[in-house]
Amino acid sequence: MIPSATVRNLGILRTSLLLFAASVSLLAADLRVVVDAGALERSGTAVSFAMPESHRAGSWRMVPESGDPSAAVPVQVESTGTVGNDRSWFLVKDLPKGSSRTYRMEPAASPAPAVVRAITETNAVRLEVSGRPAFTYRTTPTPFPEGRADLTPAFRRGGYIHPVMTPSGAVVTDDYPINHRHHHGIWFAWSQAVFEGRKTDTWNMGDQKGTVEFEALDTTWSGAVHGGFRGRHRQVDLTSGAPRMMMSETWEVRVFSGGFPGGRAAHVFDVDVTDRCVVGGSVSLPKYRYGGIGFRGSWAWNGAGQMDFLNSEGTTRRDRGDNAATVGRWAWMGGALGDARAGLLVMGHPQNIHAPQPQRIHPDEPFLSMAPQQAGPVEITAERPLNLRYRIAVFDGPPDVAEIERLWGDYATPPLVRVVSP
Repeated sequence: MIPSATVRNLGILRTSLLLFAASVSLLAADLRVVVDAGALERSGTAVSFAMPESHRAGSWRMVPESGDPSAAVPVQVESTGTVGNDRSWFLVKDLPKGSSRTYRMEPAASPAPAVVRAITETNAVRLEVSGRPAFTYRTTPTPFPEGRADLTPAFRRGGYIHPVMTPSGAVVTDDYPINHRHHHGIWFAWSQAVFEGRKTDTWNMGDQKGTVEFEALDTTWSGAVHGGFRGRHRQVDLTSGAPRMMMSETWEVRVFSGGFPGGRAAHVFDVDVTDRCVVGGSVSLPKYRYGGIGFRGSWAWNGAGQMDFLNSEGTTRRDRGDNAATVGRWAWMGGALGDARAGLLVMGHPQNIHAPQPQRIHPDEPFLSMAPQQAGPVEITAERPLNLRYRIAVFDGPPDVAEIERLWGDYATPPLVRVVSP
């Protein structure tokens, strides 16, 4: 027989749990979130808002107040590491322009399964969307391709993304290409930089004036709306006789579960890079034609006429000469891969310095760089770090300008999200 005191305690515990569940349900019912579409039609758009401290724990879903409850979507809580500054994300479906929709935040019966997964390996982080590989972030320096006697130790590096794949699995990037050994999928570095009065160069690593080193992987995460990672690099000067760290660099990369607005399949992800000088130091970037974020396309697109190009200004021609350049909000490069076509689209955020940023387009190789210093000098200090944000979409088939502009609209002018107090 169970002692009466134990029975009473169990009864008290059960009552407490029921009261807690009821209070959580009431609390959730008090939280409303309004999404305003603005001047654009929204479909499959990821939105976020500051998560109230009272709702940080537990699993949640968003239910439209007017409509079918089966249209509920999962909520993903993203921890920023700062108390009271967590954010919640969810997907907004089919919201006409000029309209708004009110959602009620409710407890979910169970956590939503992760659609985007970040898988940590010994020397890399792999990102998958719905079980399909999207890309790999290389942490420690990667081994050279076999049989490449032209590659010296100065060319080895980590801290970049390769391979990058379309939803069908086509690889759209290259690594250590023979004609530009310092190109690596999606990477970040500076050429023609000035540090402590010396000219250094972390882009052209073979010149041994500078390099980029992977420092640490701070975090990875998976989720129903997005997954990703935060990593740290070092921009290192090699011109003083001993390696000198001139800037710390942070990458925050977020891969979304959805594709293009309207449903076309694509791997869509944000790459946000912040460069900050050591205390008391500064780095000057004089006007120059390339540097910053770089994209190296498939070797199949190498050579004159092998790669297609399109940007927001309608530019399709890659001018001859080493100074081929244009300016635009976005740029796509792609071409044939076997019997199909594929490509990579990059968008520069409108808040980036010198936006819309100049674009360096190589005339004969599948290479593109968003180079802010092409528009004028840039100064980076500890007090004034440089933050550059990009949204990338990788997809099969040719580009569709209308689709791209809708994706650009979600990025440049996202829906307004308001938390309504009870």
